[in-house]
Parts: sequence; C-alpha cells; structure tokens
Amino acid sequence: MKKQEEKNNFQKRGKMEFKTDVFGIYDKEWALLAAGTKESYNTMTISWGGMGTLWSKPVVAVYVKPIRYTHRFMEKNDYFTVSFYPEQYRNALLLLGTKSGRDGDKVEEAGLVPVFLDKSVTFIGARITLLCKKIYRQDLDTTAMPTEVVKSFYANEDAHTMYIGEVVEILEEQE
Repeated sequence: MKKQEEKNNFQKRGKMEFKTDVFGIYDKEWALLAAGTKESYNTMTISWGGMGTLWSKPVVAVYVKPIRYTHRFMEKNDYFTVSFYPEQYRNALLLLGTKSGRDGDKVEEAGLVPVFLDKSVTFIGARITLLCKKIYRQDLDTTAMPTEVVKSFYANEDAHTMYIGEVVEILEEQE
C-alpha cells in the first residue's frame, strides 16, 4: 500500500511576534518578587521567570541568585508574590533591583507602600499580584548549561535557585 502524503498547507509568514517574556507581558510592565511577613520581608525586581502549568496546577517560576538578600526570604517562607507594575513605577522598580535590603529600607526609599497579605506581602500600585505557594525549589546546575551561559552569567558567582510556586490567588488592585 502506498503511503499517502498530506498536502503542506502551511505558509511561511513574516516575522511573527511570539512573546516568551511573561514578566513583560503587561505592556512592558516590570515585576517584583516579594517574600516574608509583616515583621520581616524583602523584595526585588525580576525579569527572568515563567508561567505555565505543572502537575495540573497554574504555576510561576522565578530565579534568584543566592547572593541576593531576597534569597533567604524565599528559602524561609512557603509563600511569595509576583506583582506587575505600570510604567509610572519604573524608577522605583529600578531602585529595588539595584539596591539591597541588607543596607537599609529600600522599599521606603523607592516610595512604595507595603500591603501585608495573610501569607506574604505586595505593594500599593501593583496592577496584578500573584500569590504563590512554593511547591518546588532547585539550585541550577552549571554543569548542565551551555558553556557560553556559564561564562556570561555565572563566571564569578553561584547559579540561580529556581522556585516554582502554585498560583493560589490573583489579586487586582481596585482604584
């Protein structure tokens, strides 16, 4: 019997925009990662991450280097938030991505006001906040990475820790 070939109905198109930068998905908004309690918390700007489905759950994956102050809060707490902010917060988020919470109250310096949730923290001005329950963590293994990635990102410091959190609440700030 002769194998039947299907006609190829696929057409090549011009450059398609296919967004994989989920942390810039809201019209280039920036994102903050926060973990901790009312008594002790920290936050940092993030640009690496992913959203999807794992183990039949909606999840967020975030990556934090062990050198970052936020890392200890991610290790210690079962919940974290990922919050998206409009353009008007760009300077505040830039500051939160470059200064360490070890050195002072960078949240106050950035002009943000914390909002304490039952299990974590977010900040006034977030358009969307994802409250996530940590369900997995893994230190990235540089021996499993391409050499150029190791040279570019991990030549002089440890690789990121990946945290996967189940999205348990989606909060939208009401005006």
